[in-house]
Amino acid sequence: MGPTIRYLDYEKMPTKEQLIAEKSKKKCVLYLRVSTDMQELENQRIALREFAKKKGYDIYNEYTDIMTGSYKSRPGFNNLFNDVHKGLFDVVIFWDLSRFSRSGALYTIQKLEQLQRMGVGYISYQEGYINSIGEFKDVIISLLATVAKMERQKISERTKAGLRRVKEQGKTLGRPEGSKDKKKRHRSVWKKPD
Repeated sequence: MGPTIRYLDYEKMPTKEQLIAEKSKKKCVLYLRVSTDMQELENQRIALREFAKKKGYDIYNEYTDIMTGSYKSRPGFNNLFNDVHKGLFDVVIFWDLSRFSRSGALYTIQKLEQLQRMGVGYISYQEGYINSIGEFKDVIISLLATVAKMERQKISERTKAGLRRVKEQGKTLGRPEGSKDKKKRHRSVWKKPD
């Protein structure tokens, strides 16, 4: 007996154009961030998934963080950049620049430039003019990152003003007296120089 010959169903085979289109279809990732666990990631997730679908992107992964954007080290953000270096996707889509980073203009621009150097584009869902296409992108990104940092500073100033007001009213700040801290703390002893 000779080898078995299998006949292909040519009607179900994709055309050359379909194969090329599928191969050239871009993969994107979504970066979602909220500042506290009292906020909801799902609103961002739904809108960004819909946006990616309308743009014709396949979603490769979603990276999430529930922490302030002023921290330079965030687990989801770090994982996103680790995968950038592996060349696993073409585009990063985030809600807006303040969700991407609030660590200042220089740091934010460096991260966006790092994406570009690695051949990865970026799109801000809420700020359509912030993307890796356009001649004025660097100017706009610098301005918006500065505004995001200023907003973070304003929030910090308002919090400190509120704490000062409460303290001036004679209220005790911090942990209630008698409560125990479950974390072991190391105290350093500071001596005044002679």
